[in-house]
Amino acid sequence: MRGIIGYGAYVPYNRLQRSAITEALGAGGGKGTRSVASYDEDATSMSVEAARNLFASTAAVQPDLLFLATTTPPYLDKTNANAIHAALNLPSSVFAADMVGSPRSATAALVAALGGNRPTLVVSSDVRTGRPSSSDEANLGDAGAALLVGSDADGPVLAEWLGGASATAEFLDRWRQPGWNYSRVWEERFGESVYLPLVTEAANAAFKQTDLDPAQVDAVIISGLHARAARGAARAAGVEGARVVDDLTSVIGNTGSPHAALVLASVLDEASPGQLIMVVSLADGCDVGFFRTTEAIDGHTTRTSVADQIDGGNDSLDYNTFLTWRGYLDREPPRRPDPDAPAAPPSFRMDSWKYGFVGSRDRSTGAVHLPPQRVSVKGATVDDMELVPMADVQATVATFTIDRLAYSLSPPSIAVVIDFDGGGRFNCQLTDADPSEVKIGNRVQMTFRRMLTADGVHNYFWKAKPVR
Repeated sequence: MRGIIGYGAYVPYNRLQRSAITEALGAGGGKGTRSVASYDEDATSMSVEAARNLFASTAAVQPDLLFLATTTPPYLDKTNANAIHAALNLPSSVFAADMVGSPRSATAALVAALGGNRPTLVVSSDVRTGRPSSSDEANLGDAGAALLVGSDADGPVLAEWLGGASATAEFLDRWRQPGWNYSRVWEERFGESVYLPLVTEAANAAFKQTDLDPAQVDAVIISGLHARAARGAARAAGVEGARVVDDLTSVIGNTGSPHAALVLASVLDEASPGQLIMVVSLADGCDVGFFRTTEAIDGHTTRTSVADQIDGGNDSLDYNTFLTWRGYLDREPPRRPDPDAPAAPPSFRMDSWKYGFVGSRDRSTGAVHLPPQRVSVKGATVDDMELVPMADVQATVATFTIDRLAYSLSPPSIAVVIDFDGGGRFNCQLTDADPSEVKIGNRVQMTFRRMLTADGVHNYFWKAKPVR
């Protein structure tokens, strides 16, 4: 048996009310909200957070392969999956690679994982936007998702892969050249006229290949950036009705590459054994696949469910801040020197600290050192340390300061000194927090973020965020 042995999702804390677009521009917008990656988040950082949520409940399984699928890679000439690999503290033997260019890249990564024979981590993430007042700006969203694929020899299979089929065609629906901030879309009726026959073809082939019947399907997930085609896909596949699950677009928008996996994660959060789940993905063709939940789903819990992340979001983000984060509104920065790009050699030498947030513990006294040290702060013992991963350890705010002069795309900057449970003190930035609510004694947890970008180099490290 092969299928999904672990899953996780990440929905950013911030939301933009679509009505804020209409209020500012007099057009666009609509009802509901969309998820917004913060100024310090991108496809890499959100993929890390999704994978961390996965491994919080599937810690014993280590992948042999890691695939990142995204349409918004932070680097175009560098493997972005390597930073995810480092942040998860995976051994160097784990192969990491990117799959980019279309939301279908996520399907490609999943198909490759399901067709293999080794445990494979498939992460997908996008930061999607459009021109101000456009439909894309309002209706797209940002998120990450992670699926761990393996066999029952690797761990309990939560959802067995039963098979599927695809239909591919070359047509101009959505496209974006390198350097463009947004995609362009052809007239929707044309896309609908192409997609729906492909859905019918792929669905019929998938039912035939798996010897399943539409009446057996318990839940239908439909994902695609072409809204008109997505609305008609269930009918074209022969599975319309109440079985089509909420695609979450009213509250977070369509998140592109990770969307099918994100909705699948939300379904698995609530699933019971024996449910047949049909996934229909529209992107440069149509892909249809079937999963059946197993008895193992009953005993599985996630650290943070998709529903809890959606409910815990902050929908007070103002539209001008959103435009600033997206690079459409160039505001005057603090009168400070531009930040320097991180240097490659020290980043490489300290990669377990910089990316994995691994400290050291003095074996004789138990003192925890952040960053890792050779000489203990207690007893001055030398080279008697053990490595200790700290990314999943919670902490308490010991003191803090609100800095309104430091360079930041989202001032003010909040600096905190935190004390970790079990020992270790660290000075870092606090993110996803209201400055007026920061207090000594607040509980925080670590999150992987992009500190800054300078000279085309993204500086990734760890920040604290409130425990919610």
